[in-house]
Amino acid sequence: MTVPSHQRAVQLTGPDTLELNEQKTIPQPGPHQILARIEVTGLCFSDLKLLKQFDAHVRKSPVVTILDQATLNEIPSYVPDQKPAVPGHETVVRVVAVGDQVHGVQPGDRRLVQTDYRWLRTANSNAAFGYNFEGGLQEYVLMDERVITSPNGESMLIPAAEDLSASAIALVEPWACVEDSYVVRERRAPREGGCVLTVDSSAYDRSALDRIPAESLDDVIFLGADADLLEAVFPKLAKHALINIVQRGETFGRPVVTPVGRIHYGGVRITGTTGSDPDAGYAAIPENGEIRAGDAINVVGAAGPMGTMHVIRNLCQGVQGITVYAGDMSDERLAQLSKLAEPLAAANGVGYRGYNAKTDAPPGPFNVIALMVPVPGLVAQAVEQAAPKAIINIFAGIPAEVTHPLDLDSYIERQAYFIGTSGSTIEDMKIVLSKVTQRQLDTNLSVAAISGLDGAVDGIRAVEHQTIPGKILVYPACRGLKLTRLTELAEAYPDVAQHLQDGVWTKEAERALLKSFGEQP
Repeated sequence: MTVPSHQRAVQLTGPDTLELNEQKTIPQPGPHQILARIEVTGLCFSDLKLLKQFDAHVRKSPVVTILDQATLNEIPSYVPDQKPAVPGHETVVRVVAVGDQVHGVQPGDRRLVQTDYRWLRTANSNAAFGYNFEGGLQEYVLMDERVITSPNGESMLIPAAEDLSASAIALVEPWACVEDSYVVRERRAPREGGCVLTVDSSAYDRSALDRIPAESLDDVIFLGADADLLEAVFPKLAKHALINIVQRGETFGRPVVTPVGRIHYGGVRITGTTGSDPDAGYAAIPENGEIRAGDAINVVGAAGPMGTMHVIRNLCQGVQGITVYAGDMSDERLAQLSKLAEPLAAANGVGYRGYNAKTDAPPGPFNVIALMVPVPGLVAQAVEQAAPKAIINIFAGIPAEVTHPLDLDSYIERQAYFIGTSGSTIEDMKIVLSKVTQRQLDTNLSVAAISGLDGAVDGIRAVEHQTIPGKILVYPACRGLKLTRLTELAEAYPDVAQHLQDGVWTKEAERALLKSFGEQP
C-alpha cells in the first residue's frame, strides 16, 4: 500500500497538554525498523497518568540499559523526557513496511502490541510503547526490532487472528493486566542471594540504619512493633522487597505510615505475624492473588473500565459460592454495569450486587478487595474491611512516592496481604488472546464508546472524569468520528448500531463502522 508522508496524531506536549497534530511526519523505516498502520487503540487510565505527570512519569524517562545512545538516536519514535509523546498502548497494528534487517515480521502481518519492554530499564521502571516510545493514538507507528525483541529473542508483536475484531484483540492488553493481578506468583521466603536485614526493634542501633542506602534491601525481618523504626526501615526496601513484621505479642498502637504506592509500582510486599516465629509470617503469604470458593469480593470503583473487567472476570471464573460486590459513585455507570453483570452472575450461579458508595455500604468483611481508584485512604479502609486472610489487590496505580497511615496491627492480626501489579507479561497476553481466539472470553463486553482521533482527546478527558462506564476504542482510520457512546449509536450511526448484540460491540459492528468511513475491513 502507498504510505503518505504525513499523518494525524494525538500528541502529549507537556503536563496536562494534549493536541491533535494534523501534519505529523511519517518516518520511513530504517534497516531495523517496522512501520505499521494502527487498526485500533483502547484508552486507558494509565494514559491519564502519563498526561498528568508527563516527563515525571517513570516510563517517560530515558532508557539506561542494553541499547546505547547512538542506537536510540536512530529511532525517531524514541521520545523520552520532554519530547512530545504519542500515548496509547492497547493497540493492534497492520505491518506495512519493514527494513532490510528485520526478521520477525513482514508486510501484511496483523499484530497485537505487548506494551512493556521490561529488559530496557529506565531509572525507576522500564521502557514502554506509548510512553518513552510512541504509541497508538496516530495513524501509523514506527517500531524498532531491537527495542521490541526481548533478550531471549521473543518479539513483543504477537500474531493475531484475522477472524477477530480489532477491538477484541486490542482489549487483550487491559484484560491481561487484570489477569496478571490474580495469577501473579508471590514470593514466600527470603530471596536467594538477596540482601537481608534483621531488625530487632528492642536493641537496634538506629544510626546503623542511616548508613544503609535507600531501596537496597531485598528482605527485612522486623522484630517487634516500634512504629517509628518501621517507618524508617520502609524507604530501605528495594523493588520487589518483602518485609516480614514479627510482632512478638507487641502492637504498634497507632497507624504506621506505609509506602502504599510502592506496592503497585515497586512490587513491595508486607507480611507478618503477631507471634515470634518469622516462618508464620511467610506462611501467611498466599501463593497468588486468585479468588477462592465462597469469597466475598468487593470491587471498589467497579463501574469504570478496569473495574468492569474485574467484575466480569470474577463472575466468569468458575469459582463456586462467591459474591461480587461492585461499588461505584455513579448510578448511571452502575446501571450499565448491572446490565452485563447480572446475566453473567445468573448464568454462572454466583452472587452479584452493585452499590453506590455514597449512599450504601455492602455488609463485609471481604475476602478479596480490589481497588480501582488510586486513593490511599481506600487502602486504609480496605484493611478495616478485611476478613481473615483477605487479599487486598491495589490495582489502581497510586504514585510510587505516596505513603499513607495504615492499621498494621489489624493487617497482621488478620493475616491480610497486599498485592499490586503493574502491566502484564507477554505470557499473560498470550493466555488471554488464546481465550478470545477460542471464544472462551469476549473482551468486547467492556466496550462502552468508540471514536476516531477527532474524539480521542475528549475520550481521555472522559477517562479522567469517569463519565463513560467502560472502555473507549479509537479507530484512527475513521476521520471525523467524534467520541460516541454505544448507547448513542442508534441515532448517530444506525447502520452500525444494528450490528450490536444486546448492546455489546461486535466484529460485525466494527466492520460496518469502518465501511461507513470508507475503510475496507
